[in-house]
Amino acid sequence: MPSMLRLIPKVFFNRMEEGLDLFVHGLGCQVLYQDDSLAVVEREGVKVYVVESPEYAAKDRPELAIETQGIDALHQEISARRPDLLHPNLPRVTKRPWGALEFSLLDKTHVCIVFRQWPEPKL
Repeated sequence: MPSMLRLIPKVFFNRMEEGLDLFVHGLGCQVLYQDDSLAVVEREGVKVYVVESPEYAAKDRPELAIETQGIDALHQEISARRPDLLHPNLPRVTKRPWGALEFSLLDKTHVCIVFRQWPEPKL
């Protein structure tokens, strides 16, 4: 039986270096592939296609959500490495009205990444 494995977003940037700064230097992703206009980056099964395209970067600055476990440790790791990426509206792990713990990053191109940890189901 066929199955869907994962959704992999394309995120467009004016310059490749902007995308690599966020995903590699900020989030700690590894570059799996790179050419002049495309980089495939990955960390722990989360994969993103970083695409250099000024035309599309001008049209779309996405908000991406990554569900996680161990959100406090992840926040500590990222904030120690790149505190400048913490979103001014959600820089700390915060319990949201819908019950999830979240913090966010915002890069200089206005790509937003929300890290979210849902509570364990009650048995």
